[in-house]
Amino acid sequence: MEDKPARNFKYVGRSIPIEDGAAKASGRIRYTGDMAIDGMLHAHLVFSQVPHGRIKNIDISEAMAVPGVVKIYMRDNAPQIRFNSQVWFAGQNAVEDQELFPEVVRFIGDTVAAVVAETKAAALTAASLIKTDYELLPMVIDPEDALSGQVAVHDSGNPFFTMETSYGDTAAAMAAPEGIVVEDRVETPKIHHAAMENHVCIAAPDHRGRITVHSPCQIVYSVRLIVAKVLGLPYHKIRVIKTPIGGSFGGKQEITLEPYCAFFAKDLNRPVKIEFDRLASIIATRTRTKTIGYVKTVVSPEGKIMARDMKHIIDTGAYTSNGRVICYAMGKKLSRLYRIPSQHYQAIAVHTNTAIAGAARGYGSPQVQTIAEINLDNVARRLQMDPVEFRLKNLVHPFDADPGGGPNLGNARIIDCVHKGAEAFGWREKWNRTKPEGRWQTGVGMACATHGNGYYGAYQEFGTMTIRMLEDGSIMLNAGLHDLGNGTVTAMKQIVAEVLEVALDMIEAPEADTDISPYDIGCQASRVIHVCGANAMQAAEELRSLLIRESAKIFQCSEEEVLLENGMVYTSREPEKKIGYGQMAAAIQQKNQVELICTITYRSPANPGSYAVNFVEVAVDTYTGFVKVVDVVAVHDIGQAINTGFVEGQIHGGVQMGLGLAISEDIAYDARTGVAGGASFSKYHLVNAPDMPPVRVLLIEEGEEHGPYGAKSVGELATIPVTAATVNAINHALAANFTILPVTPDKIMAMLTARQASNRTLLR
Repeated sequence: MEDKPARNFKYVGRSIPIEDGAAKASGRIRYTGDMAIDGMLHAHLVFSQVPHGRIKNIDISEAMAVPGVVKIYMRDNAPQIRFNSQVWFAGQNAVEDQELFPEVVRFIGDTVAAVVAETKAAALTAASLIKTDYELLPMVIDPEDALSGQVAVHDSGNPFFTMETSYGDTAAAMAAPEGIVVEDRVETPKIHHAAMENHVCIAAPDHRGRITVHSPCQIVYSVRLIVAKVLGLPYHKIRVIKTPIGGSFGGKQEITLEPYCAFFAKDLNRPVKIEFDRLASIIATRTRTKTIGYVKTVVSPEGKIMARDMKHIIDTGAYTSNGRVICYAMGKKLSRLYRIPSQHYQAIAVHTNTAIAGAARGYGSPQVQTIAEINLDNVARRLQMDPVEFRLKNLVHPFDADPGGGPNLGNARIIDCVHKGAEAFGWREKWNRTKPEGRWQTGVGMACATHGNGYYGAYQEFGTMTIRMLEDGSIMLNAGLHDLGNGTVTAMKQIVAEVLEVALDMIEAPEADTDISPYDIGCQASRVIHVCGANAMQAAEELRSLLIRESAKIFQCSEEEVLLENGMVYTSREPEKKIGYGQMAAAIQQKNQVELICTITYRSPANPGSYAVNFVEVAVDTYTGFVKVVDVVAVHDIGQAINTGFVEGQIHGGVQMGLGLAISEDIAYDARTGVAGGASFSKYHLVNAPDMPPVRVLLIEEGEEHGPYGAKSVGELATIPVTAATVNAINHALAANFTILPVTPDKIMAMLTARQASNRTLLR
């Protein structure tokens, strides 16, 4: 991607390196796993080895004999406070059905006990000696089986939440005589986030009875809220410090280790560390929901969508977590991509005896939009219409209203994305080329996607930032920032630098710390650039105005005559007499008795859509079923890139994650045993660097009214369209209709074998 400032910006639009990149590359940065506190103990959690059972007895006698063991925790000597791990603000309505140590375990990975010892080795050894007896209970793995209620994961029942929304008259449109109805059942798997850093946490008590939690999390105020609840402490007794994070992709948005760590530290009055290995991170943290979608679309013979009916069965695993919230989140995307006059949406969230599902990059969008886009390709096939032309007939236009009742779509440029991407990809030529004969079959596919920019229209959406100019002219931006390795801090600095005409190395922007950071709801909902960035911009503009106002008093001139440029202040009357920011800040303190400091609470006024289209080319080996992704063109409508390098990195990473959902990734629970088949990286198949195709990134930067310098989100959007585009390309290559993901070689070979057998039968 070309690195050049857009619209004559000095800092915005440039590929400025991430500020901690060199420290990460050289190993100088200290992740939580690298941290140690004097007197620190190590804890190891003991997991259930059965998918569903009532604990009858836990024998810890051998474990307690291990040298270095300090204490072993179980249900009887721990809080039995129920909580919900996804709650992010006080007063949120959520089902609280988790406990630190439940009486009934509901999946392999539920917590039975915990050993705290002087060393990590002692804790691990002791944990391996704990013996648990269970009264085995019936289990259910498949979410559709769970609907029957024959096996109850909770006493309240498995289908624990159902919602429906609709607009228009879907039933009448479905019955229209001219309508062409296309139905599909599409299934997306449970996946692991696969961040390089496993889950880890440190908690430390102090002499005042406060607990400090060090966590590579996405929402420090959520951690504080839930830890305080479980420990029965007021908020001011809990301090949460966001530590450098080695990847999340949503996996560290919800609270997992923090309540355990904080409780052990409080109880023992010593620092405690918990660090998961890969097995624990896969089976005992969070997954993406497995989702089964039934979709029925009716179109006119000319290719106009008349109505759509969608029903989703959403597998949230053993506990509720975000099960209710994600039902709403999935539904609200479905009216913001195509002009659909009538639509009905139903979501049913169910419990199964599998790992808890939670936040994952896209928060339901990759599932529901993959389901929808595979169906739309089948609609185009039924109409014998080019999938690009079919979508262009139906995509939303800029500033369309959301018929589903959400905020206005804003400057939605998805049509521009499709035109630009189709040309760059060479869609027309590739779609119409003659199919090759022989072992390798090629195909192309495309899919569109949308995502939001924060919570406006659903939940409260605001944040607070304090910005100061120090006496040497440097800038402190105090905010509840959470950098997930995606460059949040650097991007905020670019926005502030653009406003204040100051070099980036003169700006400091610490990450979130509940003791000192103003309140912010964290890194979620694709809100950071659009909402936090606008907050930073508004704060910087307020500081700029204050600097100009106070400098005018020093210069004894009007505010209109004061100019700022490259860290210097001067007047239009005497432009040759420039004063550095630091000298002016000191003078303002001395003569005006004013500190250059501003605090701004920003409330987002909008939630526009970000848009994308991916074009994918594949080659399928009909001898092995292996899928090689040959080419990807990714076009994104993001308003304005704050940092073009970060945007491109987000899109490359999103493509990698979406490809895994399409062709290889699946935790894959055994229906007979409840064991996760993909519980290690040797069995959980990621798309690795050698398998990545070239990804050509194109941006549509037409601005967005309320975004900082016109910017809107890209991080979650980047992973959504490539899954369906890849499946559509495989279906095009093989003239198939794969709808159960991932489309693995065994599924391809089973289809080809069945087709060959059918052809032989027909020839007889």
